Amino acid sequence: MSHLVIKNLCKSYGSGNNVTPVLKDINLSIEEGEFVAILGFSGSGKSTLIAAVAGLIEPDSGEVLKQGKPIKGPGTDRGVIFQSYSLMPWLTVWGNIALGVDKVFSKWSAEKRHAHVEKYVEMVGLSHASHQRPAELSGGMRQRVAVARALAINPDILLLDEPLSALDALTRSKLQDEIEAIWESDKKTVILITNDVDEAVLLADRIIPLKPGPNATLGPEFKVNLPRPRDRAGMNHDENFKRLRNDVTKYLMQVGMEQPDGVDGSAIKLPGVNPNTAAEFDKATPREIKKVKEHLGQEHYLEFSKLDKVYPTPKGPLTVVEDFNLQMKKGEFITLIGHSGCGKSTVLSMTAGLNDISSGSIILDNKEVITAGPDRGVVFQAPSLFPWLTAYENVALGVERVYPHASKAERQDIIEYYLHRVNLGDSIHKHASDMSNGMRQRVGIARAFALSPKLLLLDEPFGMLDSLTRWELQEVLMEVWQRTQVTAVMVTHDVDEAILMADRVIMMTNGPRARVGKIMEVPLPRPRSRKTLLEHPDYYKLREQLIGFLEEYEKGPAAKETDTA
Repeated sequence: MSHLVIKNLCKSYGSGNNVTPVLKDINLSIEEGEFVAILGFSGSGKSTLIAAVAGLIEPDSGEVLKQGKPIKGPGTDRGVIFQSYSLMPWLTVWGNIALGVDKVFSKWSAEKRHAHVEKYVEMVGLSHASHQRPAELSGGMRQRVAVARALAINPDILLLDEPLSALDALTRSKLQDEIEAIWESDKKTVILITNDVDEAVLLADRIIPLKPGPNATLGPEFKVNLPRPRDRAGMNHDENFKRLRNDVTKYLMQVGMEQPDGVDGSAIKLPGVNPNTAAEFDKATPREIKKVKEHLGQEHYLEFSKLDKVYPTPKGPLTVVEDFNLQMKKGEFITLIGHSGCGKSTVLSMTAGLNDISSGSIILDNKEVITAGPDRGVVFQAPSLFPWLTAYENVALGVERVYPHASKAERQDIIEYYLHRVNLGDSIHKHASDMSNGMRQRVGIARAFALSPKLLLLDEPFGMLDSLTRWELQEVLMEVWQRTQVTAVMVTHDVDEAILMADRVIMMTNGPRARVGKIMEVPLPRPRSRKTLLEHPDYYKLREQLIGFLEEYEKGPAAKETDTA
């Protein structure tokens, strides 16, 4: 008998004419001690499925059986870890873990409960922080508390609902390793909900995609026949890993292609009018057609020279970025990659003119960057839109500033052209407050390109999005960039994204005193797509270089200097 069985499970929300079907005929059997990854995208019904297994919601039809008995509500035999930490903010690390232990094991002696809590505090490496409260902890530490709390009640089944998706790459990889080590020692039955293909391959025995709803169903399963423990860098040499990763990714891409697109905007033409920030702009002849690709490849179009950023702190000055030097050609696309806290976003914000430079200089098109300006388009991780304005109105704010000399019809064509380019043709007049994160980020990208900036700055613009939306917007960004050839700098922690987008990848050392560590040329032909990337013979070599660099600096600059001394 299977340890856990899901039979013909269906679930909808709403009533009457407002019913939204989410899951339909979900069937799945999981053996005791098996690690299963349910892989899908935002809105596909993954969290609804995990809530049904946890007993937090009742299905409309079908059932969930544990050892042959139906699950009718929540129970301590199932430990749940959510994406948000759900900790008691007034309790310490110890208190949060002890809360469940005291409830479940109330018949134990105080000494035994104390030893049990201590075991799980130590297991997740938080002994040094056991008397701190959640507000004093990093995101990774808070998630460690959630893991320990779930494990401490000794559940038969561990349910992980995208527990690591909000964390940076380094913290995420460390917690992945911890989850695998805990699973290996206890052999709990685990269901992991994730949208990260690499995370699923690294941890699971089986990967089962959930096709997006309405009426979401399970897709074909992929068995992960890779030896454990699984090493991230080493797997780049494993042909079985490459084959499995490619098969899963291609399946998800195919599922994504089946989803409806926005309205085609091919009929809308971009008017030939310069923004007032363009080098070619002449007030005497503002009707001149902009020469978008003129002087492409111009050396030192963007130059960082001995750039430093120092912040005052109660303990004295803190140097975040030190002696950052880089030259970019006009029309070049570079990505900045490194661990959280290495100063990537600090460099970007100084380039945008949003953060003062402590020393050194940034020169853009022969002019020193001192303040913010519309010659630089910025797209942040969290879309900074006015929620009470429509997509059209949010883009129009910038267009009206840099095209005051254009006619109303020309400005309208510019706005609608870029909104169509990012597949928002059917949502032009939709308010930002009514949009998903992915849609709002599309508006942000359209707004940035519509300014026709000299420089495009992207600060992890897809970091908050699920894989399908992220892949789709990467394609959109590349397609629009290919047309404009705007000089671009993109901050990312995603190795595949860094390779896919860039002409060069700039690897930054860990902070404090972060600087350029290595520069990797990406000699892959353009135009690129994720499919062609996976099929290129040099892709995994480039990927290994980046992963190797990140692992080299994982211990921080002090350890690195000791290693190389």
